[in-house]
Amino acid sequence: MFENIDIHSSVPVYDQIENYIRFAVASGKLKPGEQIPSVREASEKLKINPNTVAKAYRDLQVMGIVYTRRGMGVYINKDVAARCGEDCRRQLVKRFYEVVAEAKAAGMTSEEVKRLCGKCFKSDVAPYGETPAALLALAKAGK
Repeated sequence: MFENIDIHSSVPVYDQIENYIRFAVASGKLKPGEQIPSVREASEKLKINPNTVAKAYRDLQVMGIVYTRRGMGVYINKDVAARCGEDCRRQLVKRFYEVVAEAKAAGMTSEEVKRLCGKCFKSDVAPYGETPAALLALAKAGK
């Protein structure tokens, strides 16, 4: 778990943890009632301050996505998969809209955007990681 968290990303680690859990619930990788790693386990695995993990878990609890059983651990709430799916898609649509609007403002054609989107989708890239050099090369070529 948490294999896609990149502590060197410009996206705060607590946001990445929250998104990882929300996306995993939305995609069915995490099921209702399933236990997630403790704050200590997650912070040791990621080599980060436990307070960072605790903040993400608190935020997820406030969102109603997880619940804590004192002395037992943190679990995925029941009946949150559909809501997570809808919330994640809404978040992604907003971000995609912004990217497309910026591409248009920069003079990219719809064909360029479609081609780039297709190449991004085909690449085996984790969120928050570095952009592959092959994709960055497309910017130079204008393709």
